[in-house]
Amino acid sequence: MATTPAAAQDGDRYTRALAAGYKASFLCSDLFNAGQTVEQVERDDLQRTYASLEPLFPELKADIDRQARTVRVAFDETLPPRVAAWRPHLGCAQLPIGADPASASLLPRLSVDPAIDRSDRLPWPHGDQKAAAKPKGDAKALAEAVDDAFDRRTYGQGSETTAVLVVQNGKIVAERYRHDFDMHMSQRTWSVAKSISATLIGAAVQQGLIDVEAPAPVPEWQSPGDPRAAITTDQLLRMASGLHSDHAGNRTDALYFGGTAVTEQAVAWPLEAAPGTRWRYANNDTLLAIRGLRAKLEGEAKLAFPMTDLFWRIGMTRTVPETDWKGNFILSSQVWTTARDLVRLGLLYLNDGVWNGERILPPGWGDYVSRLGSAQPPAGGYGYGAGFWTFPKGSGLPEDAYIGRGNRGQYLVIVPSRNIVIVRRGYDGPGTGFDLDSFTRDLLAALE
Repeated sequence: MATTPAAAQDGDRYTRALAAGYKASFLCSDLFNAGQTVEQVERDDLQRTYASLEPLFPELKADIDRQARTVRVAFDETLPPRVAAWRPHLGCAQLPIGADPASASLLPRLSVDPAIDRSDRLPWPHGDQKAAAKPKGDAKALAEAVDDAFDRRTYGQGSETTAVLVVQNGKIVAERYRHDFDMHMSQRTWSVAKSISATLIGAAVQQGLIDVEAPAPVPEWQSPGDPRAAITTDQLLRMASGLHSDHAGNRTDALYFGGTAVTEQAVAWPLEAAPGTRWRYANNDTLLAIRGLRAKLEGEAKLAFPMTDLFWRIGMTRTVPETDWKGNFILSSQVWTTARDLVRLGLLYLNDGVWNGERILPPGWGDYVSRLGSAQPPAGGYGYGAGFWTFPKGSGLPEDAYIGRGNRGQYLVIVPSRNIVIVRRGYDGPGTGFDLDSFTRDLLAALE
């Protein structure tokens, strides 16, 4: 009787472990961060995802404990289930493959639970009162473009839009959600988190914690003779570290779905190019920039900094940055936020880093994150700054515009010269896409 080689069996087991981790993580975060239903998660975040994992989701049973706010997904007869557990303000963290589910009680948590005003009573933009205004321009054309974003056809066959929000001169002039979403329901940002990370680094620069031109303070690189010690935070933000990474840099499955830690996975890659000479899109570069920042923080700030020093200061009270099981933020992707909170981030940039008279980012930080680095993606496409993208040359869009872009159609567009912020959220899948360039052109034309 033929048998399956042990290596193949182990490979299948690992793939099942990743699929179970993916399912546990998304169920946990969507249920307890976003307030979604199981049916929504199964239709959206567990559909049109990774070809190697998605076929396994239906057969992997999830055990949801709503009181403990944990999700367990069994995947193997000889190993414990994969576990994701929720914590206030820090969202869900996965336990490593093979971990005892009881160890979820040991996950890092904030030692204090500050009372955050999440009511709608505060005035916009810190709160949600008096947020809307009539657009300056063609209101009918604006409404038509927004409606077209939801028709799964005009801006991309099969695209799936959940939210569109447009702000002009500081006020919301267009806002629409899919029938089962609202302004307080969050989604994963995917790689828009990299733009959030660049903003957090800016807040740290303003406080004198980080010098982006200095070597990144990554503790794991400080052994004498380690050449990676010379890599700067600026080079990490610009995807120009020169580090090797798997899957062309944009897949970190062991961390995102396997429960490994940033300080185990991201810090370990060797150099393969001189820092600053090559652009290579890499989740690890962003993770390492934030790892360096965390090393400069002390005490409660190691976990609280994203909230206390950025999000809560600008009204992003429904934004949750998640960590690994050791407390490292997975800020290359794993942030849950709302369309309105993303707009608030854009408004911070339009106001040159000042919020209610308080300077949060250094003067000109928007110019810094949107300035193209010396190493760039292939010619003819989007350009890359420091955590933000720019539109392709010849696109017909304002040259000063810059973009946060994430998987499945997450977009934050900032247009300083027009005083406009645009957010589009979605669940686009493989083989589909949203035509951001055309959508942005149509919106800006309507707001002339």
